[in-house]
Amino acid sequence: MKTVAAIMMLCLGLVLCTPAPAQNEQAGDSDRSFELIKAKGTIVIGLDAAFPPMGFREKGSNEIVGFDIDLARETARRLGLTITPKTIAWNRIIPALNSGDVDVIWSGLSMVPERQRQMIFSKPYLESRQVLVVSKGSKIRGKADLAGKKVGHQFGSSSERALRADPATVNTLKEISAYPDNQRALDDLAAGRVDAVVMDEVAARYIISRKQGAFVILAGNFGTEYYGVGFRKGDIALRDAVDKALDEMRKDGTVDRTAKKWFGKAVVKK
Repeated sequence: MKTVAAIMMLCLGLVLCTPAPAQNEQAGDSDRSFELIKAKGTIVIGLDAAFPPMGFREKGSNEIVGFDIDLARETARRLGLTITPKTIAWNRIIPALNSGDVDVIWSGLSMVPERQRQMIFSKPYLESRQVLVVSKGSKIRGKADLAGKKVGHQFGSSSERALRADPATVNTLKEISAYPDNQRALDDLAAGRVDAVVMDEVAARYIISRKQGAFVILAGNFGTEYYGVGFRKGDIALRDAVDKALDEMRKDGTVDRTAKKWFGKAVVKK
């Protein structure tokens, strides 16, 4: 896991020094979002449970664990709440949030413009890139070698958005395959059914560190993105309460300790 920390030494420091996207909303008297959550006693966390190390099912116990889960649980505890993780199909994250099926999305959620138009976000808490993963020994060395190749990605993810935002690459591909989660895409990569997979670097490095010699992350990427917690547009009071708790956790070292657990060392710079 030290490889993950090594490539992220700069990321959280930059994120914490980078102003969050403009969110000038202020909770009005009619915003009872945090009050209603407090009354319920639990906050339903929508997530992709196949996105290690952010959130995934632990072998044996089948319990959902991960970096995001630990942050969410401690945040909730400080707010006098518990969390109820709820797995949702990633292409349904926004409908699930806006329908009230979940209270927040906390699952390595990239703060891309189309999502910012449909929800509000916490302050960014992590940075990741969209990278190209190939099998070890592949002759593909970068985007220029993808002509005539088959490429996979998670359906409805920011990886899909990042890939399709690069028409110079997309127009040369033989085929693009969408998968329910990154692991299934990598399974097809290992089986030779696709030639490369576009995915979040955080997840890619975590998985690769546990499958030594199977995959390689290539130089170059499809863009850098920040992760944030997603809330319904009107839930400003809830967003602000979560931000306040996360700020306290940064200051008292809780985020450092959580990062060390999942990434091998504390990577937050204050």
